[in-house]
Amino acid sequence: MNFTTLEKLQYQELKDIVKSYCVSGLGKQLLDKLMPSSNLAIVKTRLNETTEARVIVDAEGHVPFLGVSNIEHIMTKLAKGMILDPSELISMSDFLRGCRNIKKFMLDKEFFAPVLSSYANSMAEFKNVEEEINFAIKANRVDSAASRELKRIRHHIETTEEKIKERLTKFLNNSANKTYIQEFFISQKDDRYTIPIKASYKNHVQGTIVEISSKGATVFMEPSIVAKLNGELATLKAEEAVEEYQILASLSGLLMNHLHALHINMELISQYDMVFAKAKFSKQIGGMEPRLNDYGYIQVINGRHPLLPGNAVPLQFTIGKDYRSLIITGPNAGGKTVVLKTIGLLTLATMSGFHIVADEGTELAIFDHIFVDIGDNQSMENALSTFSSHMKNLSDIMRASNNHTLLILDEIGSGTEPNEGAALAIAILEEFYQMGCITIATTHYGEIKRFSEMHPDFMNAAMRFNSETLEPLYQLMIGTSGESNALWISKKMNVRAEVLQRAQDYMNHKDYQLTRVQDSKIRKPKVEKAGRAAIIEFAKGDRVKLLDHDDVGLVYQEMNQFYNVTVYYKGEMLEVHVKRLALELPATELYPEGYDLETLFVDYQERKLQHDIERGSKKALRKIHKQIKEDHQQ
Repeated sequence: MNFTTLEKLQYQELKDIVKSYCVSGLGKQLLDKLMPSSNLAIVKTRLNETTEARVIVDAEGHVPFLGVSNIEHIMTKLAKGMILDPSELISMSDFLRGCRNIKKFMLDKEFFAPVLSSYANSMAEFKNVEEEINFAIKANRVDSAASRELKRIRHHIETTEEKIKERLTKFLNNSANKTYIQEFFISQKDDRYTIPIKASYKNHVQGTIVEISSKGATVFMEPSIVAKLNGELATLKAEEAVEEYQILASLSGLLMNHLHALHINMELISQYDMVFAKAKFSKQIGGMEPRLNDYGYIQVINGRHPLLPGNAVPLQFTIGKDYRSLIITGPNAGGKTVVLKTIGLLTLATMSGFHIVADEGTELAIFDHIFVDIGDNQSMENALSTFSSHMKNLSDIMRASNNHTLLILDEIGSGTEPNEGAALAIAILEEFYQMGCITIATTHYGEIKRFSEMHPDFMNAAMRFNSETLEPLYQLMIGTSGESNALWISKKMNVRAEVLQRAQDYMNHKDYQLTRVQDSKIRKPKVEKAGRAAIIEFAKGDRVKLLDHDDVGLVYQEMNQFYNVTVYYKGEMLEVHVKRLALELPATELYPEGYDLETLFVDYQERKLQHDIERGSKKALRKIHKQIKEDHQQ
């Protein structure tokens, strides 16, 4: 099934609700894998299972799944020949007991649920394996009674430990040892019995250091008086471990011998858990099993969306008999998209074996494909769907559809120029019809409604609304066409009453107001008056920004009668219109009072020559005479 369809119709959310009624991970895993089936026989079987399970749930109130858990990881270990630990063996014993209880429970329900009861005949019982495990494993460890050898070894272990404790107690009570002992207790380190000895006296005590404290002040020593016994104890512990391993291996081998039958039991328990989860969900919502067909006929009587609250307006819907394409019109907030999603999810639920909320007489069709194109314009995160993405989606749908396909199209042709959009939508709807698809589409376009009225195999439908208050009633009326009800939406958005009334008049008479508005009501642009009073007066020495050069210069000569200012810029004098200048800093802030501004406009060489003349430089005077002589010769 198409992933987009499942996502848009919230199929996973429905499965999650049903999954919450499972009592084990086995049923949840099976529900995770469940997909709608397009095979009529399979769907009938699924629905029959749910119906039989519902009868049992209604009669019994519960199903004995006690002890049943997900043992898949344990089965994987057994398949690899690995030895199970005591806790895993207990889980397997609980599972086997749960299978035995379920089998007995289901065989007793043959009269109420013949199909589900028959599955129990395939379930194997392993009561002897259960008893073996429960006898050998207690409190999540191998019990001493599991074998004579284990019982003997553990008896010797207990005797040896008692002897060790007696000798160490004597060591602690011996007054000669009190100086050496850090603390007066027996400590077990690495399965060896030790005494805490002060580190400074470790050489005064005969024995072996087993461990040193973190600060180094204490050493845990095995006194030589118990060294032999500790060695014997270690040997006995090793023998115990070998015997326990053999017992665990034997019990694991019993399970490995029945691996195939255990897998069948696991599959049956998974199936039972999933089916009874469907039944519990059906009881919770008051569900029913609809009639089925595989030729596209849908009749929903008082149907409800599985995820909507129980007070939602029930849906009356029919398609696939007298017409194969339904065009739904009506207000934006009138529930058109909910109708599409209700039909889509009810169909998916039925194809998955879920009961639906509807009245007797409801019939649903099974399809090879269900495709949707729903923009979810009422939801912010999905409101960015573009016309091109819708067309791409429709193109993909057209290539994958056949005559056993249900199409659910919301606002077909929208998102572009209305005339083009309507024409394209009609052509697309016609193509889907020629392909034999069952199509349910919503639209605002009047042209599509008119096309639907004219076509013998198309039908119009409208979402009802109160004609006086213009409030939606969320009821689908097949056989009539409705308006998009933009006026009602606008009224809710507090658009002025006179504007809405004028819009209503335009809809009825097309008598538009074409009178030109009076000049007195028009805000006219301000005309800036030319004049020096409105223009900045630049002064000599001001630092200004030349807008055309994006650089700064100095004002040399103030504005003339043509509004031009002479600006000294990079050694040149430029005439710049006053509006192409911006004041950066006035001369009054740049230079002290009495400053000779003329010096700003001569270069360094000229300033140096003037200074040399003032101090009486002969070199400067000769240079001047030379310049005068050259000028006369020219």
